[in-house]
Amino acid sequence: MQYSLLCNFVQMNLEMTIRGFYSFLTFWVLVLFNVSAHNTFMEFIETAVHVKYSGYNPDIDLTTPNIIRRAGYHAEAHTVETDDGYLLTVHRIPGKPGSTPVLLQHGLLGSSADWILPGKGKAFAYLLANQGYDVWLGNARGNTYSRSHASLSTSDSKFWDFSWHEMGIHDLPAVISYILELKNQENGLIYVGHSMGTTMFYVMASEHPEIARKVSAMFSLAPVGFMNHVKSPIRIVAPFSHDIEIIAHFFGANEFLPQNMILRFLAKYGCDIDTSEEKICANSIFVLCGFDQAQFNNTLMPIILNHTPAGTSTKSLVHYAQEITSGKFRQYDYGTEKNKELYNSTNPPEYILSNIDVPIAFYYADNDWLASSVDVDRLYKELPKKLGKYKVDFPKFNHLDFLWGIDAPKLVYERLLSSMKKYNKKKEGMGFPKIFMSREE
Repeated sequence: MQYSLLCNFVQMNLEMTIRGFYSFLTFWVLVLFNVSAHNTFMEFIETAVHVKYSGYNPDIDLTTPNIIRRAGYHAEAHTVETDDGYLLTVHRIPGKPGSTPVLLQHGLLGSSADWILPGKGKAFAYLLANQGYDVWLGNARGNTYSRSHASLSTSDSKFWDFSWHEMGIHDLPAVISYILELKNQENGLIYVGHSMGTTMFYVMASEHPEIARKVSAMFSLAPVGFMNHVKSPIRIVAPFSHDIEIIAHFFGANEFLPQNMILRFLAKYGCDIDTSEEKICANSIFVLCGFDQAQFNNTLMPIILNHTPAGTSTKSLVHYAQEITSGKFRQYDYGTEKNKELYNSTNPPEYILSNIDVPIAFYYADNDWLASSVDVDRLYKELPKKLGKYKVDFPKFNHLDFLWGIDAPKLVYERLLSSMKKYNKKKEGMGFPKIFMSREE
């Protein structure tokens, strides 16, 4: 009886806040909203499919390399095998010979597409390419572009037995080493991470400082390490993060939120019929990350929904939920018995942030529900090499605005690009600059 009541409580709170935001909630609200104006569900579908909305963007149907090519840049796709057998696809906008490599790493449920969706002249990857950088776009294991393994298939539960810990200790070392070897360099790579892309780096740099030293500087957009003060509904998952049965029931035991037909349908037809649909689709994303209608370009919604969410493992979400509960930045908690077996301790080990031997800069926002300013401050204070900490000067700026905000080029990228120039390898011998950001907040 108690278990039944618990399941009912979890279902009420979880299905409408996490899994449902991208598919269930958005799709069915749109259906119900529109069926009221049509006689049948099929009439709604026919209306949506045949609607002639303005500004249709072909990028909706394209892969990352083809979006890049359509924007007028050369694009490459590279396959990198990790030491545990995962085959990662890394996309590239190649620079001229001798250009400085920059690795961009997406966040939770993201992909390489995140860095190019706003389009030419606005997307960060294109701005980097315009300044002559050799731009590399990572794809973490399990997302749309990295769903292969040397011996496992995605139908095998072993394939999905990873979190962002494995992405940090396996994926990033493999990708960084591949890029530098291809360019015949020992070091000099610049790393820019967003959200989980920052978490992955902190894990790698604390566990494999010898690899991290190949990175000249790291720039953290919406940095995520400690998560005590998360405002997002993801907090609802936290109390149940150790109950495998409940987690598996609501999120699936293996894969979490891959792209699917419903999302692709919405991307093409469901979110651009009129203003009401646009608002519903936009809010389905804001509710996880913080609301900021002023910075959101509604015309991007169809493109975003066709590329995001790009999927990950359920274990990655659970690992973050554990961080909220524990208040610590540490490895995955398997429970007392398995922890003893794996870690020789009842609790998982914390990441040793003092091991991180890389200069790191922070960019954060007050309206970020996933990377709160309090948690950002705590993380920043524990890093040994600080480049500076900049709070975006826009009160409602949120977690996703770092990627897709209308004014992101002015509010974030101008300063970021200026700071990165100091790490162009053509200026070797200048040493690391002192703190370059005036706003220490």
